[in-house]
Amino acid sequence: MHSAHTLPSSHSAPPLSLLAMEPLRAVFDYFSSRLASQAVHVGDGHPVIVYPGLGGGAITTSHLRTFLKHSGFEAHDWGGGINTGPGGHIDPWLEGLVANVRAVQAASGGRKVSLVGWSLGGVYAREIAKRVPDAVRQVITLGTPFAMLGGGNHAGAVFKLLNGDSSQLTPELQARLRECPPVPTTSVFSKTDGIVSWRGCIEKRSERSESIEVGASHLGMGTHPEVLRVITDRLAQPEGKWRAMRRGSRLGRARARAA
Repeated sequence: MHSAHTLPSSHSAPPLSLLAMEPLRAVFDYFSSRLASQAVHVGDGHPVIVYPGLGGGAITTSHLRTFLKHSGFEAHDWGGGINTGPGGHIDPWLEGLVANVRAVQAASGGRKVSLVGWSLGGVYAREIAKRVPDAVRQVITLGTPFAMLGGGNHAGAVFKLLNGDSSQLTPELQARLRECPPVPTTSVFSKTDGIVSWRGCIEKRSERSESIEVGASHLGMGTHPEVLRVITDRLAQPEGKWRAMRRGSRLGRARARAA
């Protein structure tokens, strides 16, 4: 498999047949979660901030945050309302999100904060962790094509953010966004994702990074039972003792992929 650092941004987007099935599959993922996913208290109470995908907000991540709370974590909405993309250039805009992470950290008595980002929200989580690694415990992204932001997806190139203006998405910025954060990082991806190419979600395997395959739709990433189990498994690891998920783990079809 290619490394995330060698994937071409021009790789083809998922088939239109998968895209057309996304809404129906997302509904199925949600009801599967209601029937199959029972939260188990595995957390240590540390804070977790959840960032929605493009066009999403607190409502779209409410199921995930509720599941995290019942699993023993202090779950927070990102506080930015509907995610319409950065308001202005991404670097100064991100400072507000960084300040929020610092505020959550302070309110929790100085405990490091884990960041969970769905699709475009995962780009935010990764960039925040690069700015304040001392405040971030780990990053988990869900269907985030950080290695293919210039193409290979049906989300308006995912990074056509600024009211349709993607001019800031230069080759230099794309290269920077592909860089892995200096904290434990998990990229969750699905080969049946109908919106983004799974190839753009593959992180290079290292002592602090991994990519895990699931069978979810893109719009169902925040509710799919398999995804919820992966997230809580990763977050439940003791601070400072992060390890990549082993192949053949108890999570069934979830497979750690070495890039």
